[in-house]
Amino acid sequence: MTQADTILDAARPLDVLADFPAIPAGWAYLDTAATAQKPRPVIDAITRGYDTTYATVHRGVYQRSADMTLAYEAARRRVARFIGGAEEEVVFVRGATEAINLVAQCWAGTQLKAGDRILLSALEHHSNIVPWQMVAERVGAAIDVVPLTADHRIDLDAMAAMLTPAHKLVALAHVSNVLGSVLDAKRAAALAHGVGAKILIDGCQAVPRLPVNVVDLDCDFYVFSAHKLYGPTGLGVLWGRSELLDAMPPYQGGGSMIDRVTFAKTTYAPPPTRFEAGTPHIVGVLGLNAAIDYVEGIGLDRIHAHETALVRQTRAALSAINSVRLFGPEDSAGIVSFAIEGVHPHDIGTILDEAKVAIRAGHHCAQPLMETLGVEATARASFGVYNGPADVEALAKGIERVSRIFG
Repeated sequence: MTQADTILDAARPLDVLADFPAIPAGWAYLDTAATAQKPRPVIDAITRGYDTTYATVHRGVYQRSADMTLAYEAARRRVARFIGGAEEEVVFVRGATEAINLVAQCWAGTQLKAGDRILLSALEHHSNIVPWQMVAERVGAAIDVVPLTADHRIDLDAMAAMLTPAHKLVALAHVSNVLGSVLDAKRAAALAHGVGAKILIDGCQAVPRLPVNVVDLDCDFYVFSAHKLYGPTGLGVLWGRSELLDAMPPYQGGGSMIDRVTFAKTTYAPPPTRFEAGTPHIVGVLGLNAAIDYVEGIGLDRIHAHETALVRQTRAALSAINSVRLFGPEDSAGIVSFAIEGVHPHDIGTILDEAKVAIRAGHHCAQPLMETLGVEATARASFGVYNGPADVEALAKGIERVSRIFG
């Protein structure tokens, strides 16, 4: 394929709605930032996993268990390739929230001391705030907050001015779940490392939309969830530098994560097994493997171009309605948050639902950001590979109806 063909392919609208059986005709599903709908290959992989190939992993000597173990570990390698890491650096957990808590407890909880500082930003999800608060309270560390720019990005110039050698950890969202603003994660990592701090990047909203290479970004930890990547719920990924994982104690005790157990002493397996106590979400991992295949089959550059076009269309349509206030930058990644003067976002969501348009309404697990924006809540439209211009038209028509009702 020539460069011209690649550019043309990226600009061509996606036409994959038929792959998503849970989206009926005429329903505009605009809540992908909360959870993505599942394509048929993911559903089929999960069904096969339970229906014809199911067995436990790592423990059985019979053939089916051995085959399932091979498939499970092949999925780990698939995840590693997807984000540019090594397979021994990929830890399967129950979700991105657990991944952040694991780092908070097993790295920050053992490395930080009284007087150390943690740096977050004003737009973080609660999952990237509360675990650090819990650790800071326990060890006597303090938390600082990077402000936003006028167009609602993490202000990296302000971050550079705020960082000191007392900062030991920086934790930032790669893409905001409310604003869609994209972090220059490579610069953020360089700033953090400049004062000797480690950096964790929350990639939940990034990996379904943008190519990610953790080595190129030079981060220390990267986390994401499967269900926002068109995969199953109950599964997430923690990627960590091998030297950091090697030095971290276990997060939970139980089966699988051990080397040898006696009543006198237990020794632990090396990473990633050390952090995967108990029977894992076996079939979920197979589903994640299929989801990555699906996304890469389309191409993340194409997905990003497709969602960027929908964002432009949405912002243009909503900005033409006088009562609408838009948040976030013009080039947000797949997410548009807005408010209508005098109308609660829950009312917006309810009226849109009557028109078969599904959006998110509330504080989006980002109450500090709502305070920064000066609102209690926002309405949020977020896009996936299955959305198209007709969904944006339905949203805009619904917002016009809301304005008439409350006008």
